[in-house]
Amino acid sequence: MAFECINLVVDNDGVALLELNRPDRLNSFTRQMIAEWTAALAQIADDSRARVVVLTGAGRAFCAGADVSDMTVMQAADNVERKKYLWKEIQKIPLAMERLEIPVIAAVNGTARGAGLDMALMCDIRMCAQSSTFAESYINMGVISGDGGTWFLPRVVGVSRALELLWTGRVIDALEAERIGIVSRVVPDAEVRNEAMALARSIAAQPPQAVSLMKRAVYHGLAGGTLAAHLDMISSHMAIVFDTPEFNERLAAFEARRKK
Repeated sequence: MAFECINLVVDNDGVALLELNRPDRLNSFTRQMIAEWTAALAQIADDSRARVVVLTGAGRAFCAGADVSDMTVMQAADNVERKKYLWKEIQKIPLAMERLEIPVIAAVNGTARGAGLDMALMCDIRMCAQSSTFAESYINMGVISGDGGTWFLPRVVGVSRALELLWTGRVIDALEAERIGIVSRVVPDAEVRNEAMALARSIAAQPPQAVSLMKRAVYHGLAGGTLAAHLDMISSHMAIVFDTPEFNERLAAFEARRKK
């Protein structure tokens, strides 16, 4: 499928580069971009070559949030149409991201505001450029996060910090984002995409079944179930990975090195 607002390439290492491509509008979301992003995620999920996703923005911004033109359309709609637009279109994205079994790394270049920050929070790992800034800017327009920011942010930074950021719309820089856990690494501006791709390739080289099951186990543990249920699931996962060729190859290699 050809896209206009999204670039998607899967390389020979199994890394899918998903790039928002409206640089003249700071990669702000439109209805078309949302539809294309949803389609791109479905394409990645169905692509057996893809082992890791790197999500980034073209140009000088990661994503500045929703395009004002979309807000105008929402304002003119009635309540039922607004809810349908959120549920049927925008909210497909966090649900699709949650279902994606392979790791997703956000390479945040420049600003990530509103829905742009929420998009980064949907990813498993986030790194950013030194000049990046972040804000849950919805309150500045008198609205709330419509795509799951109120779900993701408290799980990343805790309730107190999340509510402060949501209620004030305060802009934070890269160093504060790293300090409070929004990103795990800050890198020079020119290196953010390269660093994300290098990390993605290192993960893509790991046994894919173990990587996917580990991701599933971590999010299962965060979902609020019991320790007993979690350990029961882990025992099933371990039983599976012991049959994978990657485990048997690595075990044989370890044994061979031990006997030298």
